[in-house]
Amino acid sequence: MKIRDISRMAWDQVKRRKVVTGLCMTGISIGCAAIIVALSIGQSAQAYVTEEVNRNFKMDEIMVSPGGGIPSPGGGGGQAGQQQENENLNPGKLTDEKLEIIRGFDHVVAASPFQEAGYLQMVTMDNKIGDVQVIVTDLSKLTHFDKTFSKGGGSGVQGTAVLNYSATLGLMDVSVRQNLFDQMNADPFNQELMNQYTSMQTVPSELYRKQIQFQMQDYSVPNGPLKQSSALQVTGILDLPAGYTQERATYEMKVIYISPETAAQLSKEMAFENGSAINLPEEGSYNTVTVKVDDVDNIKWVEQMIQKLQLTTSDNLYQQEMLKEQFDMIKMAALGIGVFILVIASISIIVAMTMSTHQRRRQIGIMKVLGANMRQIRNMFITEAALLGLLGGLLGVGFSYLIIMAMNKLIGTAGNGLTFFIPLMTLPVGLAFAIMTGVLSGIYPAISASRTDALTAIKRD
Repeated sequence: MKIRDISRMAWDQVKRRKVVTGLCMTGISIGCAAIIVALSIGQSAQAYVTEEVNRNFKMDEIMVSPGGGIPSPGGGGGQAGQQQENENLNPGKLTDEKLEIIRGFDHVVAASPFQEAGYLQMVTMDNKIGDVQVIVTDLSKLTHFDKTFSKGGGSGVQGTAVLNYSATLGLMDVSVRQNLFDQMNADPFNQELMNQYTSMQTVPSELYRKQIQFQMQDYSVPNGPLKQSSALQVTGILDLPAGYTQERATYEMKVIYISPETAAQLSKEMAFENGSAINLPEEGSYNTVTVKVDDVDNIKWVEQMIQKLQLTTSDNLYQQEMLKEQFDMIKMAALGIGVFILVIASISIIVAMTMSTHQRRRQIGIMKVLGANMRQIRNMFITEAALLGLLGGLLGVGFSYLIIMAMNKLIGTAGNGLTFFIPLMTLPVGLAFAIMTGVLSGIYPAISASRTDALTAIKRD
């Protein structure tokens, strides 16, 4: 018999024996669906968590800081010689020249300083105040670092600033704020005062295209003077981060971004006898630079190139590696559960096929009398079992999509942002396990059928 004849006879038996086919397909489909759904849940959860971690830990970014200096003899006379000597004593200095070199590396999307310049009190033109952290950076490159604007944008003009959304929350009039603090200090367990304060913390102020100032008191001397900066124009407000609520934003750091030129101007205006309220490195150098890379896979290469400039680098790739190890364990456990279900299903197939062999002894005997050999009979039963596995696998694929749809509908009502999906790579895995289960389960019945004595089978029936 040809392969086509064996396949046709096996297909006829699958169609004719509807009860056996239905039972076998049900068991295999449950196991196949379990494998696909388990792998899909693991993959979906990994993608969701990786996206969340990437948004919070910025795994596609590299933090660059000055490297260790290597003392070197030499130097010359005069100012040029002194400058050369300083460079030799600190070759790991993070300078404008090195920043431009980094920006020219392959795979680097953007590179910009993000220097913490200190904490100041921000004052609006209507006398509302709030404490903010000052970050010095290139305002025109904020969008390269996953910063989105709800209003306006970054400007290269000196004397401008950009606020994150949290910095617009909880600004209060000086007298109102002081009065509320005094009442809370006098009655710290007054729930009504606490609720009032919490409610005021979530109220945003309209600061776009408005002017603000910084103020700081010199506490290093008794009754130190109160310094105020010149007015800054707010040219942009950053959007509320994805997944954040208004209440959660009140607990986030209130940040104001200014350019290096603006920071240099403010450093002079906010100078005290013992220093300045704006902490900056010497001109032309930086304490830290953030580098945005086009793909996580290129992080290590870019780091190696930066380290050749005698600079120190750090990244958050260890977070991804930890996540991968954890989710690999989850996927293996899920795969084990699906395989266990398929093993149970294979037992039902063995029983059903063995019973089928006993009921079809006369057919087997006639086939042998007509010239069919043991190999052809074995192939027919194995083909029949493989067809059962394939049909059960296809049914399991359909079940898995229905299960994922139901889970998405259920999770969607909770609104936590997690969406399950079925990666295409899991479908062949599920089908392969289903077909393999069918084939392995059909081996014993096939061998049993091929050993049936033809004359004895015909006489008994």
